[in-house]
Amino acid sequence: MNEHTVKAFSEQLEALSSSIAQMGGLAEAQFAAAVDGVARRDTVLAENAVGGDSQIDALQLDVEDRAMKLLALRQPLAVDLRETLAAIKIASELERIGDLAKNIAKRAIVLNREPPIRLTTSLARMGKQALSQLKQVLDAYSDRNAEAAEAVWKQDGEIDETYNSLFRELLTYMMEDPRTIGSSTHLLFIAKNIERCGDHATNIAEVVYHMVRADHLSANRPKADTTSSTAIHFEDKA
Repeated sequence: MNEHTVKAFSEQLEALSSSIAQMGGLAEAQFAAAVDGVARRDTVLAENAVGGDSQIDALQLDVEDRAMKLLALRQPLAVDLRETLAAIKIASELERIGDLAKNIAKRAIVLNREPPIRLTTSLARMGKQALSQLKQVLDAYSDRNAEAAEAVWKQDGEIDETYNSLFRELLTYMMEDPRTIGSSTHLLFIAKNIERCGDHATNIAEVVYHMVRADHLSANRPKADTTSSTAIHFEDKA
């Protein structure tokens, strides 16, 4: 590549990184609004979270389109190739986080129409943990910091443990008062979606680590979700 071509390629890579940062900021805001919509019984926040999903979807398509053109036209090597592929993968993870936030918000809107039930502190704690993970991993991407990405990866078990506790708590609550089964089921789906957001943040951490180090984190991710051994499986299609 000549100097002009190298400069143009660097500018295109920086533009991709900026788009990922923009997507990350939108995903953070959407996720925070969705969780607050549940915790505060704030339907306006929840509706805003639902409406914010389309912008994230559009950005993902734009990132993928520009990254594929870079791969086809520039044929990047080594670290530049990893940067380009990482943008595609991270955009996909952020789009999925946006989908999960939308699902949380939709269930918040339904819950807010019902009489309030006891909201556990575990749900708010889970939301804060997942949001913190997302912010940390986006910072790791921005700083090209493999150590920070690995630190996020190691935190995944903390959200799983909170989810396990909340899962048991809500099941007990439903058994004690069957009138709460409907609302508690929505909360179980919300909790699972929060836990899945944490998983996607951990996936981003793996991508960032590989992008920086050209190496992979151990396949043995620290998982602690024990609810998958029960007869109930949560896959939210809201």
